[in-house]
Amino acid sequence: MDTTFRDGFQSVFGGRVLMEDFLPAVEAAREAGISHFEFGGGARFQSLFFYLRENAFEMMDRFREKAGPDANLQTLARGINTVMLDTGSRELIDLHAKLFKKHSTTTIRNFDALNDVDNLAFSAKCIHNHGLRHEVVITIMDLPPGCTGAHDADFYEKVLRKILDSDLPFDSLCFKDASGTSNPNKVYETISRARKLLPEHTHIRLHTHETAGVSVACYLAALEAGVDGIDLAVAPVSGGTSQPDILTLLHAVKGGEYDLGGLELEKVLQYEEVLNDCLSDYFIPPEATQVSPLIPFSPMPGGALTANTQMMRDNGILDKYSLVIRAMREVVEKGGYGTSVTPVSQFYWQQAFNNVMFGPWKKIAPGYGRMVLGYFGKTPVEPDPEIVKIAAEQLELEPTTENPLDIADRDEKKSIAYWRGVLEKEGIEATEENIFIAASCQEKGIAFLKGESPLMVRKKSMTTEHKEEPAVASEPRTPTPAPAQSESAGGIYTVVVDGEKFNVEVIEGEGEISVKRIESAALAPETSKPPRPAQTTTPGHEKVDHNMVEVIAQIPGTVLRILKKPGEKVQEEEVIMIIEAMKMEIEIPSPKTGVLVKVDVQTGETVKEGQVLAHVQ
Repeated sequence: MDTTFRDGFQSVFGGRVLMEDFLPAVEAAREAGISHFEFGGGARFQSLFFYLRENAFEMMDRFREKAGPDANLQTLARGINTVMLDTGSRELIDLHAKLFKKHSTTTIRNFDALNDVDNLAFSAKCIHNHGLRHEVVITIMDLPPGCTGAHDADFYEKVLRKILDSDLPFDSLCFKDASGTSNPNKVYETISRARKLLPEHTHIRLHTHETAGVSVACYLAALEAGVDGIDLAVAPVSGGTSQPDILTLLHAVKGGEYDLGGLELEKVLQYEEVLNDCLSDYFIPPEATQVSPLIPFSPMPGGALTANTQMMRDNGILDKYSLVIRAMREVVEKGGYGTSVTPVSQFYWQQAFNNVMFGPWKKIAPGYGRMVLGYFGKTPVEPDPEIVKIAAEQLELEPTTENPLDIADRDEKKSIAYWRGVLEKEGIEATEENIFIAASCQEKGIAFLKGESPLMVRKKSMTTEHKEEPAVASEPRTPTPAPAQSESAGGIYTVVVDGEKFNVEVIEGEGEISVKRIESAALAPETSKPPRPAQTTTPGHEKVDHNMVEVIAQIPGTVLRILKKPGEKVQEEEVIMIIEAMKMEIEIPSPKTGVLVKVDVQTGETVKEGQVLAHVQ
């Protein structure tokens, strides 16, 4: 299977590749004889709505037009999560299968990061009931050195036996290693055992990444053990954090008894040339092209690694990357050994990030905490009891063994009726597609449907010297002062798009500029307060007089919601606003009981660590 257009894009660009830029390469792949593609799902579903102003369902249909009617088009789903931010209700899980069938999907690869087979049963039935092929998954990785109790051949055999005993319907089996950390010997032993357990002619696949440098060795071991299929990509989205290149495997099996479905070298070369041309303007982060010796110690999926480092770039804290990766080891050890694949990999990353930024275990990431408390199913081994206790105290939740689907079904905000009501209130047509977009992407989905989502594509041409924005910039409005040592285009500007004015924030990264819409210019005065210098205070609350207290941002992020208005009374520790950072919602509490005198930021604004957010008196 060619993973270029899903996992390849996710692993290198964080999924941020525009449809019109890559569709010519799909035709080139078809001409090269490739007919099995991973083309959607996973994080590539949300990224289109979050960053590209594109509808994932439209993209899938356009892809089918280019790939042809007979192509096997495959998506990735996360069991009870499907492609949503959280556990879905049963009716939303069924709607996922219905809509993906409607929009060109042939096969859904379906996994649970905890390898909890109960989390796969209902979604498997929905997938089959809607006429799709179901590829059931066992998620794999190697544990950090010294850790035992899961993720060996015995453990995977036990999971496979549970799948077979459960009678859930499946058409093929995949062993999915999102971090690329499994060693070749374990891969050989695991697939050999699976080959003996499964009915004859059952299709077995291996999926891995080059992140740890052993992917080709693992694929060769899998072939020797009797695997039927492997996943590959093409440059410039192959190798590094992605899958090995098709050309690499063509070379690796040369002279042996295997081939890659009769692919011709010259046609694959032409396909790679077309894709390289299509993506030539995209900024490729250096870490996406590297093999990391740290990954076996702190397993981080390639698709999550670059998405997280890009978020760190956006927030100016990329220097913390190595510290977060190192901190992940303890987080994995104490979290119950869930496989480092979405969403668990993000839970690991968020907790490691919090441990670095706030101090070890001082702030439990909500996803990580809910995982160790049992709200996403049963972890492979019991989490560390002390961490469970800390999570229960901080999140004010009791541990549970209840079926996550039953919990989700009781949640009104996970019902189709709830989201239909939200759409009607917003004046948006309540089609099944729109309902699922809103339910799966929530506030950002609503923003997309209202035409208010940002365009955040990292292209080389979007530099200070070569901006190619489809908007005519007017004079800058209170731009952020540039650093003395270099020129800067960062700041807040008024731009005109199709005759309508908008305020946008221009955020510089490394060799790039991201443009984010803040609000309609009609709603904002043309004059605003002078730029505020960056704060140099340490995280916390700084007194400015006997009564006034500054509320300081403890970490960089984006203001997601402001919950209190100036003049309102607030209690100590009452939440004033919420900042989004690293896909987490960070609550900003009042440091004292008093009156919220001033809010210094606005929704959508990017804030730095140490920046003043508000004043309480």
